Amino acid sequence: MAGLSDLYQEILLEHNSKPRNFKTVDDANQTADGYNPLCGDQITLYLKVIDGVIDDVGFQGTGCAISRASASMMTQSIKGQSVEKAKEIFDAFHYMITEPGGDLDLDTLGDLETLSGINEFPTRIKCAVLAWHTMNAALSGESEVTTE
Repeated sequence: MAGLSDLYQEILLEHNSKPRNFKTVDDANQTADGYNPLCGDQITLYLKVIDGVIDDVGFQGTGCAISRASASMMTQSIKGQSVEKAKEIFDAFHYMITEPGGDLDLDTLGDLETLSGINEFPTRIKCAVLAWHTMNAALSGESEVTTE
């Protein structure tokens, strides 16, 4: 299992050092700001939703490695998906993070499973879910969200 743990850590470090979709989306039609006061993570999420599909997504901000990696992986998983599918991915991710040992929907989670070990570090859960709650806020028309 040590090899699998090392692989997960490598994926997280890769997404932190070279985050995907780390950009603004000038023609975004849904945005939200997220803040995690516990760790100081801040994110602005940009969504361009056309006919119920997330056509483009980007994020900017500062944060710890887990926060940045989670945001990067989230943007990859929701880009090109319907809003309904993005919410389904959120539900599967949230369950994975908050219900250790539960049955995971691996078909929905895909590579996001690499973040499953975060639940072993309760103080880091808010770091991992910040981008996800910010996505929900943006899709619900809210302009900001906090993990507190």
